Amino acid sequence: MIMGVVRAVLRFELAGLTSVALWAARRRHGVPAGAIAVSYAKEQAFTLGLFMFAMVVETAVVDLLLVVNDVPAAIRVPVLVGDLYSLLFVVFMAAASVTRPHVVTEDELRVRYAAYFDLRVPRDLIASVRTAQSYNETGLISVDGGRLGVAVASRTNVTVELTEPVVAVRPLGKRAEVTSIRFFADDPAAVVAALRSPTHTTM
Repeated sequence: MIMGVVRAVLRFELAGLTSVALWAARRRHGVPAGAIAVSYAKEQAFTLGLFMFAMVVETAVVDLLLVVNDVPAAIRVPVLVGDLYSLLFVVFMAAASVTRPHVVTEDELRVRYAAYFDLRVPRDLIASVRTAQSYNETGLISVDGGRLGVAVASRTNVTVELTEPVVAVRPLGKRAEVTSIRFFADDPAAVVAALRSPTHTTM
């Protein structure tokens, strides 16, 4: 169990590092030619930006206080490394959210959240799709019965109902069969239109 968690964390870190490189190159992961990339990062961009700014200030202030008070390097360095790692984690999340959008193709709907969640749903299993606002989702990835929620800032705004279950793998490997999927998109109406249409154009 512990080794599984460690492998998952290392996989997230590698994906996050790759996402930073893709972000710098203005490229996206897993968006084939002709597919629709469905962004969800705008909703959380301001919050993540504020969070990163606060963490930078906190890291600088804490390190300065430790230096001024002659705290030994054996204590100061690990604290600094921990703060920098936390900041890097937020950068990875922001980059992965931008470069790993949801994707609609002729064959499937791919619902993602940064580097932490990836679910492929064949379009022939989709019974219905609609916009449906929810502002009180619990957690980023949640499963309640057969209902999956992939939230951004506790929000979802697209609901997809399936004709039969698909298996969703949560970030640390736990699996669940789901027949209803709620997720957030910056332009939910466009997602619904794309999934209801046999053809689509780039958003």
